[in-house]
Amino acid sequence: MAERAARAGGAVARQSFRGDLAVETKADKNDLVTESDRDAQRQAVSTLRAEFPNDAVVGEEDAVPLGTPGEAVEILSTVPESGDTWVVDPIDGTANFARGLRTWATAISAVVDGEIVAAATYLPATEDVYAAGDGPGTRNGNALAVSDRTDPETFAAAPVGRFERDAGAELGAIAEAVVERLGDFRRFGSMQTTLAFVASGELDAAFATYTPDPWDTLAGIHLVRRAGGTVTDLAGEQWTRESEGIVASNGEAHEVVCEVARAAESR
Repeated sequence: MAERAARAGGAVARQSFRGDLAVETKADKNDLVTESDRDAQRQAVSTLRAEFPNDAVVGEEDAVPLGTPGEAVEILSTVPESGDTWVVDPIDGTANFARGLRTWATAISAVVDGEIVAAATYLPATEDVYAAGDGPGTRNGNALAVSDRTDPETFAAAPVGRFERDAGAELGAIAEAVVERLGDFRRFGSMQTTLAFVASGELDAAFATYTPDPWDTLAGIHLVRRAGGTVTDLAGEQWTRESEGIVASNGEAHEVVCEVARAAESR
């Protein structure tokens, strides 16, 4: 169901990709939202509610009107501790989407009593879909597996998330640590896409130095886990929804990746 909803929402967003967009801002001038974000979320939620009308929904955008005029689905900002919940990111990487870059995704995860049980990340511009339930994950129907590299100096690693205007020193320290301890540095502008790349072995590691919103992370975290990877907090402890930061890797030299992610702490 997560894959079906991700495909449905992503297909709506794809219709306006590289078209005329009315781009708005939220928290700041680089925190973007478009009507396509709202349309894609509306379609994804509608797809989910058709089969699971009583489940809670957590999403990035506001309440979603569905069906009868005036009817709206309540969109939560946090995942409830109990019950069945769907977490929706209609366009992860809106800044890329608005610029016509192809690296953006629609991501859906299913959560039961606070635990992720299924997820799908769909990249409409490339027609790639990464999905996993309680068994091994897949990319376009083929088995997902993290990379088998063991030498951290060969790792391609990606810091994820937005760095605010006054965070240049932090990003600089992280970049320096990646170059000194790992192999190479990537920045894709879509957290869910980046985590999916770790799950498929296209990247060896990714990390966020803060705690992102659930719609930005839960699907990707589940994909990495089901692909045999490791997901922890910055200290290397098992990741939970209360954790500080996220470090995802193929599980080889994971502590080195954690040290790189913590590099800014000494600055």
